[in-house]
Amino acid sequence: MNCILSKLAKGLLSAALAITLSAPAWAADTITVGGKGFTEQLIMAEMTKQLLEKKGYTVDKKDGMGTKIVRAALENGEVDLYWEYTGTSLITFNKVTERLSPEETYERVKQLDGEKGLIWLAPSKANNTYAFVVRPGNPKTDDLKTVSDMAAAYRNGVAIQMGTTAEFPKRPDGLVGVEKTYDFEAGRANVRPMDLGLTYPALANGDLDTIAAQATDGQIAALKLRVLKDDKHFFPDYALTPVVRKEVLDAHPDLKETLEAVSTKLDDETMQHLNSEVDVDKKTIETVAADYLKSIGM
Repeated sequence: MNCILSKLAKGLLSAALAITLSAPAWAADTITVGGKGFTEQLIMAEMTKQLLEKKGYTVDKKDGMGTKIVRAALENGEVDLYWEYTGTSLITFNKVTERLSPEETYERVKQLDGEKGLIWLAPSKANNTYAFVVRPGNPKTDDLKTVSDMAAAYRNGVAIQMGTTAEFPKRPDGLVGVEKTYDFEAGRANVRPMDLGLTYPALANGDLDTIAAQATDGQIAALKLRVLKDDKHFFPDYALTPVVRKEVLDAHPDLKETLEAVSTKLDDETMQHLNSEVDVDKKTIETVAADYLKSIGM
């Protein structure tokens, strides 16, 4: 009889261990926070880690991933949440090509990803979209306020030297689409593909007149550059937004209020400043994240 009870106890213990080992991370109040590999994403992943740890969670941070890799990790449960951009989900993950307003973009990805068990929380006002920027004190560009102004300058024969990434001139959502929408041709001689990190020094020293940047780049604020308004709304909205797996949010509904307390305070100027603190001032990711959370009382 004792032998049977002993075997039964061992069986129950093994079953309990199996359940524990197979349980998702969040079941033990551990949240896996994902992130991509560039400055803005590294800041947001670290900020989320610090914030959730203050709330009593154990956090496993997995940043430095590529866009498609971190999205796949979210879908298959290896990551519980990360900060994504509305335009990325719309175009890259959901293959929507129609031009939508920022509000329509958010609602569409919220609906489409919601059907996949991914919940988009309140978006920020930080829009990391493409943007043409110019430096102050350049006669070629001082009068330009919009992309339409830049297009008119090209049509009038002004040789505006444009720095871009290698892929931007070939992308339909890059220069190809911009030229079609704004009815101009920059001309091969005026377009200089290069590493994005080299474009800012080249613009600052006068080798370039404009660059196709990302709107929340830290160098924009640091170099006091001016963003040309995309007055025909060609570039899609890339609102920085926390995205959480539904089962994780169902288990921990407090995540919504916690993450939205951050997302609703972020805008372009704030993200430019945070990115600049890392890229220009050479502060650590951890310090920048902690200082910002303190500044907003969190």
